[in-house]
Amino acid sequence: MFKRETLVDQLDTTINWDVIIIGGGATGLGVALDCITRGYRTLLLEQVDFAKGTSSRSTKLVHGGVRYLAQGNIDLVREALYERGLMLSNASHLVRNQSFIIPNYSWWDNFFYAVGLKVYDFLSGKLSFGKSVRIKKNETISRLSTLKIDKLKGGVVYHDGQFDDSRLAVNIAQSCIENGATVLNHFKVKNLQKNKEGIVNGVVAIDTESNKEYALNSKVVINATGVFSDEVLQMDNVAAENSIRPSQGIHLVFDKSFLPGNDAIMIPKTDDGRVLFLVPWHNRVVVGTTDTLLDSHSLEPKALDKEIDFVLETANRYLNKRADKNDVLSIYAGLRPLAAPKDKSEKTKEISRSHKIIVSGSELITITGGKWTTYRRMAQDTVNKIIEMKKLPKVDCKTRNLLIHGAKETSDYTNHLYIYGTDQEGIKKLVNQDPELGEKLHPRLEFIKAEVVWAVRHEMARSIEDVLARRVRVLFLDAKAAVEIAPMVGELLRVELNETDDWKVEQISNFIKIANQYILK
Repeated sequence: MFKRETLVDQLDTTINWDVIIIGGGATGLGVALDCITRGYRTLLLEQVDFAKGTSSRSTKLVHGGVRYLAQGNIDLVREALYERGLMLSNASHLVRNQSFIIPNYSWWDNFFYAVGLKVYDFLSGKLSFGKSVRIKKNETISRLSTLKIDKLKGGVVYHDGQFDDSRLAVNIAQSCIENGATVLNHFKVKNLQKNKEGIVNGVVAIDTESNKEYALNSKVVINATGVFSDEVLQMDNVAAENSIRPSQGIHLVFDKSFLPGNDAIMIPKTDDGRVLFLVPWHNRVVVGTTDTLLDSHSLEPKALDKEIDFVLETANRYLNKRADKNDVLSIYAGLRPLAAPKDKSEKTKEISRSHKIIVSGSELITITGGKWTTYRRMAQDTVNKIIEMKKLPKVDCKTRNLLIHGAKETSDYTNHLYIYGTDQEGIKKLVNQDPELGEKLHPRLEFIKAEVVWAVRHEMARSIEDVLARRVRVLFLDAKAAVEIAPMVGELLRVELNETDDWKVEQISNFIKIANQYILK
């Protein structure tokens, strides 16, 4: 059903598209799903892989943004809380309710956060994930057994969402295709096409696997490339000023023993004025994040030493089980596409997190900013803007209650295959047909060979990195194990894709280069 050859063939058979979307992260995929469900002929092109950039490198939270509340950004919080509720119902296999505890070391903080979170509860309305409550010191200690207890006064519990970011991206891509869209990864846009009046009416793109070039016509082109937005804006206008200032956030991943319960920890005050989260994720713990303004961006951003030290030092102030660099299973960095500040002094935590739609003189549409939680609303706003411009016929948005591929409610998280939702049956069938596919990829890991085969056959994975970074999340959970299993995964891919041994050797080498950046030396 998700054969690349079939999708590529559609580029030759469709002469004119209604919409071409550049970028296959949360924003681009959300726009593609919105467009195809409104009935527009939709094509999405992603230069590497779905969620390769920022969209696979989040804190894994589906949230309203407690800290935006402190900044008084009520509308942004209300919108995000509404969308959080929709994500839980539309992608129930990947989004789940997560309890957070704010440990308080002064009576005033205990009161202050309890009151503030009542406002958060109120704003979530009918889509609430659960009421916030104050808990006493004893309960805080029993729920957070690795928390430092000296001067602890108690805690406040509140609820938000937790999810698997890149798996949701892949499932949205599948939903787009099931609804009739053409969605392709490893397809790079080289140039924009324009008519005599200078209006953008298509793109020139290259299939990076075959090196074949395509000239593709469209009524609308949407730039949803995140931190790469300026490159596309500069294809349109060489003199275009930078609209994006990338901000880097890093995360360290630890063994579950650092946070053995089911609760996450939210540390509301850190030295750089941000919050720090410790979140249970896939039976590990994700700790982050930082906020470092950068002048440049790349597909594989690197964590800075000062960021690593900051996360470790801040976490260790609150944990009685000391974490050091040797305990880090994986480290990953992501870039936020923030609107460029007017002056150099503006702090990143104060730059607006709301999304922004830019319409160029050439009618190129750029959507930037925002966050994973509001991906659906960002898409809706973008498409409504295009309709307002009379570039597409008016059709109402259909995504509010649209189930994402795989959606299936679950309460049993003991079997890691729960993230596949309705596709679990397909993976079990693979193992029944070939019991060897039921073998674990690595003694330290829960993942099995069948997941690799499934990723290639049904989830459009084309490389070892596609599989181990964004389908089976090994690179983000245990980077050393990812390196160790690269040859085995390479062989499974070589067979599935009918490739050569030389291809496999190159794949292993490329993957190890990338994976080494996730290992803290």
